Amino acid sequence: MADIGFIGLGNMGGPMAANLAAAGLALVVFDLAGTQERAPSGAVAAGSAAEVAQRSDVVMLSLPAGAAVLAVAAEIVKAEKRRATAVVDLSTIGVAAGRELASLLQEGGLAYLEAPVSGGVNGAQAATLAVMASGEAEVWESVGMLLEPISKNRFLVGSEPGQAQAMKLLNNFLSATAMTATSEALVFGERHGLDLSTMIDVLNASSGRNTATSDKFPRLLAGATELGFQSTLMAKDVSLYATSAEEQDALGDIAEQVAAVCTALAESRPGADFSTIFEFTRELAE
Repeated sequence: MADIGFIGLGNMGGPMAANLAAAGLALVVFDLAGTQERAPSGAVAAGSAAEVAQRSDVVMLSLPAGAAVLAVAAEIVKAEKRRATAVVDLSTIGVAAGRELASLLQEGGLAYLEAPVSGGVNGAQAATLAVMASGEAEVWESVGMLLEPISKNRFLVGSEPGQAQAMKLLNNFLSATAMTATSEALVFGERHGLDLSTMIDVLNASSGRNTATSDKFPRLLAGATELGFQSTLMAKDVSLYATSAEEQDALGDIAEQVAAVCTALAESRPGADFSTIFEFTRELAE
């Protein structure tokens, strides 16, 4: 079994790295914000991304944005006495950045698997994430198995750079749209004197059922204070989708509106969980 490098130990990366270590994989980790205090039990803390590349066969990345991923990838490519031969990017960075990353790694002689994940912090902790991957079949066959300790469902959606990013963006766009539209509909219902819990029950037995009514709102009504995905990240993802749709001359009118609401929420409540979109919508209606 290959030695695994893992860079990025934040809200998503930390639990994923912990699950890899718990599965018995030899893990070398690094996080610019602090490695020793974030490293999972059993992992070796490295002092830089270059050191991770020197001490591991496959490097996994879980970083918040494309610029950070590209900067780390450049450090990996330039690492002296590099041992790593492949990079697996678990981040959501958009189609253009995904293609740029693939080019950078290919020029550096590294295999690349684009593999953004879905499921939020709860999924990362429970090792039930969905992996949406794209890359050459032989790369998928050689490193895809390393994703088993962090995921419940793994899909190879294509062979070209950017395809997995496209899949992740359209998924998050649909998720955000469901939550945003459901919040508006429920506020409309409250204005007409309808009970929130009753509305959710009716929707889940009717054609309005969606991921927000079947999963997210029941959890909130049961007392959950957050759902594990920051509003700033959702705003980033939906904005990336809207930009990509515009570049492809695809229909993007709905995406632009959802992105505007998500961005307004993120700016109004920096760092807040995306579930606060409901209270935010209530406030807008006042």
